[in-house]
Amino acid sequence: MIARIWRATATPEGADGYERHFTASVLPSLRDVDGHRGAYLLRRDSDGRVEIQVVTLWESMDAIRRFAGDDPGAAVVEPAARAVLLGYDATVTHHTVSVSDGDLQ
Repeated sequence: MIARIWRATATPEGADGYERHFTASVLPSLRDVDGHRGAYLLRRDSDGRVEIQVVTLWESMDAIRRFAGDDPGAAVVEPAARAVLLGYDATVTHHTVSVSDGDLQ
């Protein structure tokens, strides 16, 4: 299992908008990708700004490439997401999940 992690920042209103986008657009498209195993949207409100982290779970780097394309390290940030964010990472990190206490397959 591989965790793909991406970070962004937003205003509280922008973070609410990103959450709506994530729920309505990102999650449905991820569910259609063979090898996708789950996703988390994490939010940390602090001093009028919001730190966002998206963690998606994948069975392999091949599965990630089916989602991200030929450069799996490049972030996939749709225009609707860019419109509500203050800033975002252009790249992602990948981590091997070595221990899990969930029902991941």
